[in-house]
Amino acid sequence: MKVISTEKSQVFATRLARALKTTVVDVTYSRFPDGEHYLRTGDLDDETIIVGSVIDNDALVQLLLLIDACDSSENRLVIPYLAYARQDKRFHPGEPISIRAVAQIFSRGVSDITTVNIHDKDVLRYFSVPTRDISVARDLGEYINTLDLDNPLILSPDDGALAFARQVASVGGWDVDNLEKTRLSGVEVKMAPKQLCAKGRSVFIVDDIISTGGTIATAAGMLYGQGADNVYAACVHGVLTGGAYGRLMATGIRDVICSDTIERACSKLSAADGIAHALSTP
Repeated sequence: MKVISTEKSQVFATRLARALKTTVVDVTYSRFPDGEHYLRTGDLDDETIIVGSVIDNDALVQLLLLIDACDSSENRLVIPYLAYARQDKRFHPGEPISIRAVAQIFSRGVSDITTVNIHDKDVLRYFSVPTRDISVARDLGEYINTLDLDNPLILSPDDGALAFARQVASVGGWDVDNLEKTRLSGVEVKMAPKQLCAKGRSVFIVDDIISTGGTIATAAGMLYGQGADNVYAACVHGVLTGGAYGRLMATGIRDVICSDTIERACSKLSAADGIAHALSTP
């Protein structure tokens, strides 16, 4: 068994290979003059763990080509971050259910699929091979625990992410709450913990994904206004598009913490051990 990866998941794949006590396969990547992707793999085993976060359309195409190049139904697919997973409903006539289309093409040529904190587990039904989703919420909690903070408050940005926040908070038995938005006027909105007070506390706003960071940036400013000592932003998937990191830091956020499902400078924890355990469990 060896591990092979797309171009933008090489660091993660190496960590996974180490956790599985195996090696990575060398891959050559290039493009044709018209922009088409080309790749060529090194020596493969009968069973290969194919790894690739779908963070953009180039990564999606590379992953499809890699699956075809490995060419064995015994291969296993790991998708740490899967774009299109939030496009899971048809709101207007003529719209695709994008995750369904993506799931169908990734189900070909592999024996099973592993994802990490996919936005909604209901979308797993669109895959036609056995698919499991693992959570690194407790890993995020373990990282927070290393910061040795006194009685931190774990907040989800809304009640939809509260279950994830509770998993994070369970590591240290910390207080957990969700932010509640109150509209004061047509242009003014107040955000605050629904039940608990942030004054004098270190606060972690946690979610599965941080994309633009707009809601967290707004919340951070208001939490500081309510007397919070420090505010941190933490997530599994650091999409961080459109200047999100700078936007968050500009509000005075102490740190941005994410996993390595998308490889960022602020990737402080790894999902590799959790995936290695899942792959090794019958």
